[in-house]
Amino acid sequence: MKLWGGRFKEKTDPLMEKFSASINFDWILYEEDIEGSIAHAEMLQKIGILSQEEKESIIRGLEQIKKEIENKELKFQTELEDIHMHIESRLIELIGDTGRKLHTARSRNDQVSLDMRMFLMKRIKEIKTKMLALMKAIIERARNEKETLMPGYTHMQRAQVVTFGHYILAYYFMLKRDLERLKTIEKTINTLPLGSGAIAGSSIPLDREFVRDRLGFFKVSENSMDAVSDRDFCLDTVYAMVMIMLHLSRLSEDLIIFSTEEFSFISLPDSLCTGSSLMPHKKNPDSLELIRGKTSRVFGDLFSLFTLLKGLPMTYNRDMQEDKEPLFHALETVSHAIDIACLCIKEMTIKKEAMEKAVYESYMSAVEMTEYLTLKGVPFRDAHMIVGKMVAFCEDKGIKLHNMDLKDMMIFSSVFEKDVYDFIEPKNIIKNRKTIGSASVREVEKIIEKEKTYIDSF
Repeated sequence: MKLWGGRFKEKTDPLMEKFSASINFDWILYEEDIEGSIAHAEMLQKIGILSQEEKESIIRGLEQIKKEIENKELKFQTELEDIHMHIESRLIELIGDTGRKLHTARSRNDQVSLDMRMFLMKRIKEIKTKMLALMKAIIERARNEKETLMPGYTHMQRAQVVTFGHYILAYYFMLKRDLERLKTIEKTINTLPLGSGAIAGSSIPLDREFVRDRLGFFKVSENSMDAVSDRDFCLDTVYAMVMIMLHLSRLSEDLIIFSTEEFSFISLPDSLCTGSSLMPHKKNPDSLELIRGKTSRVFGDLFSLFTLLKGLPMTYNRDMQEDKEPLFHALETVSHAIDIACLCIKEMTIKKEAMEKAVYESYMSAVEMTEYLTLKGVPFRDAHMIVGKMVAFCEDKGIKLHNMDLKDMMIFSSVFEKDVYDFIEPKNIIKNRKTIGSASVREVEKIIEKEKTYIDSF
């Protein structure tokens, strides 16, 4: 008979058992379920429900079950539905009726919420560690390429001279926001739901503060109905995973483009690429394409959860069993994607000559030429018009702005002097920018030192 089957006269239909079982994916919560059960047993002994001997028997049994699961000795069965029932049933097999006391004043409703919160606190900590490794790799890459010239793009057109160091730091700051988001989410997860029961708490005087302290939660939940039905922490977590994947996907897209023969700004290591079954010459950036592709599935995980929860009545409903697969998938995907992105950043080769050539074969210095005129007293809008006409002149002549003769420049404005050539020289441009946060060598150096301190603070 099912552990919950006292009021039922008929057995569960085998098709229903298969349809309702979640053990094939929620078994991953076994460590948290056992850890939470041990704390619950200790609390039950503290308030007199269990004797010292009974508590110790339960804990020994739970520790044995943990080893059995780790060694793949415990066989999962669909008729036992989920990991909670597997552990409880096995405990009763091992220690007899004492095992039946463990579930006192506890429901699977508050039990699964506890397990998921504990699971997420561990997984988010792991993802934060991986993110810090990626961010550190970006910082090191920025340090090495702080003076490496490259075109900066808007609308996929060459826009202004930047350095690769400044460019890659843009992704560092995206990831830093993601990291801070995870820190905020940890606070929302860090609430103990155990003790809420199925919906309304218990008439047994449970010591929830004892369990909270024992399991390391920040606070206990304050409304039992909210505690068992709350999945905001799951939505928050998957949203954070979506944002990480969004940023990694954008990075992947850039690096895919930069690795093409048309750009040839970078080269990815062979170990992160694949070949073609037909074309012998191909070197495909599959690692990055898969990050980009898997991002869509993590987006789907978020909308799956939104759709799942949008119309549920209070409080717990079996629909909520379906929250785990999208959550687990999002976490696993992000974990792997971060690792792959980190390898790409560390091991890719920067083709400095190709990027510098692209800088000099462009009109990107037009912005600095406009600012040159502005500093000479020409109103900005007039300077903008003047330089625009100069670009059109150069296009007709098949030359770039830095190739113009000074006498030709003076046709467009009499304020031009020989110092304009130094002013629009790309290697000087990245040294002369004055604004905080700009694409200048000085600012990149400042950011690297500041953010190294930030990373070391974790």
